[in-house]
Amino acid sequence: MSIKTQNPDIKAHFVELFHDHNDELNNGLPDFINKQRDKALENFKNLGIPTKKLERYKYTDLTPVFEKTYRNYFQPKNIDFKINEIFKCDVPELDTNMIILLNGWYYDNDNLLKKLDNGIVIGSLREAAKQYPEIVKKHYNNYADNEKESLTALNTAFAQDGVFFYAPKGAVMEKPIQIINILLDEEAGMSQHRNLFVIEKNSEANIIICDHTLTQQTFLTNSVTEIFVNQSARFDLARIQNEHNGATQLSQIYLQQEKDSSASTNTITLHGGLVRNDYHVKLNGEGCDNNTLGLFLSDRGQHIDNYIYIDHAKAHSQSNQLFKGVLDDFATGAFNGRIHVQKDAQKTEAYQSNNNILLTDDAKMNTKPQLEIYADDVKCSHGATVGQMDENALFYLRSRGINYKEARLLLMYAFAHEVIEKITVKPLQERIDELVNKRLRGELSRCNYCEIHCS
Repeated sequence: MSIKTQNPDIKAHFVELFHDHNDELNNGLPDFINKQRDKALENFKNLGIPTKKLERYKYTDLTPVFEKTYRNYFQPKNIDFKINEIFKCDVPELDTNMIILLNGWYYDNDNLLKKLDNGIVIGSLREAAKQYPEIVKKHYNNYADNEKESLTALNTAFAQDGVFFYAPKGAVMEKPIQIINILLDEEAGMSQHRNLFVIEKNSEANIIICDHTLTQQTFLTNSVTEIFVNQSARFDLARIQNEHNGATQLSQIYLQQEKDSSASTNTITLHGGLVRNDYHVKLNGEGCDNNTLGLFLSDRGQHIDNYIYIDHAKAHSQSNQLFKGVLDDFATGAFNGRIHVQKDAQKTEAYQSNNNILLTDDAKMNTKPQLEIYADDVKCSHGATVGQMDENALFYLRSRGINYKEARLLLMYAFAHEVIEKITVKPLQERIDELVNKRLRGELSRCNYCEIHCS
């Protein structure tokens, strides 16, 4: 059952914003995208901003975030300096094809769409809709749920640009694609970008997404990423969320896999005031293999919420969820993981684990792992733990001459490393290990170099 919105003023604001800027929203985009906006807006009007009355948002209050005033980016923001003069990725030996989104817009007016030697296409989604309309039309808004997910509907109504990635049949990437999402403004801003990744049969793709704020204003991001992994294709996504405490990140990922495909997503949340990650995964063919992983470190009132829905639609598929959290000070967190096994999905193997460490009495974690099984020949399990450090392990380390502080750090590092080690890009894995170690020691952990030095 859908629960309707709480505050009509928030709905009215976005409806008015939509109608006032309708020409700007539609400008430069084909009809097959623009024609979907009105229906998406109607869905949003019916649903409204999710409230805590909804079970999957029970522990996350979005109303205060949406009641603030933001600049909306209906066209690219003009800046009078080059972005590469103030920002660079600071991960040693990370060799990638790098592209940048600035406030939700593709940042390279001279080269909006790149075609690599192996046929892979990467660049602006709005440009891809012009140059490759048959591909974009086939997949755009085909996997996202606009009828039940109001934030997705809001994005569909307002999205104008984002990243397009296409790997043709049999293509293999020589090095990963790295997408840098940058928020930069002199006033509070809201970004609603849309990404579309299409990985065709027997191809392999590796993408890294990095989220950064370069100025200290309040930011709100409401993004949607649709991913289609075709038969026997391989896809790997690593995401590093590293924004300041004044930023709110609402991220919705829709991933559909076909027969004998393999896909992995690994989200590392290092910083962020309020972060909500939604994963909607459909295993739509036999022999699918999926890994959905996550790690978050939070303190000082930060709130991290991960919602995962894995739908096993066909037989002989396997999924694995592993999410871990370390909460300090008065941080809060939530995990809501659900495995749905349809009646025809026999021989399914599905595993779900959520483990959390509370470092202080003020930290709080809510976790709800769930299984919904309609097939009778399956192997499924789920479990969750919330607790403090293992005193027996601490005693063992201290008995070997390690002081209390270092013993705690070693245990926390080992706890976190189980997720980090799943990152397939080795230089990135090593750098995240280092940043997590710094974060656990209470040090500032940045994976970028920024001249602005915002706090």
